[in-house]
Amino acid sequence: MPADSRERLTIHAAQAQVLPTRCGIPWLGFVVYPTHRLLKRRNAVNFTRRLSGNLDAYGAGSISFAELDASVRGWINHVRYADTWGLRKHLFAAHPIPARRT
Repeated sequence: MPADSRERLTIHAAQAQVLPTRCGIPWLGFVVYPTHRLLKRRNAVNFTRRLSGNLDAYGAGSISFAELDASVRGWINHVRYADTWGLRKHLFAAHPIPARRT
């Protein structure tokens, strides 16, 4: 009996298409091209929403600056592996991080 019938594995035809690498390969939240990597749009949209909510929560005193900072630093550390300098500059210009309260 073949392994795939025992495991009940199926091939998803829509995702199993052979395409040239110049079209980009989605991988771990990025789209990888032969010459560069871009961040998937939904990753940036989701973080923008999360950042906005975290900034509101920090302003209301629901979360600490350390929690806000950890969220921002974690996302920056992830997206730095792609060509995201302009995205990060734009995002943090639109949503400035307030100074730490003492």
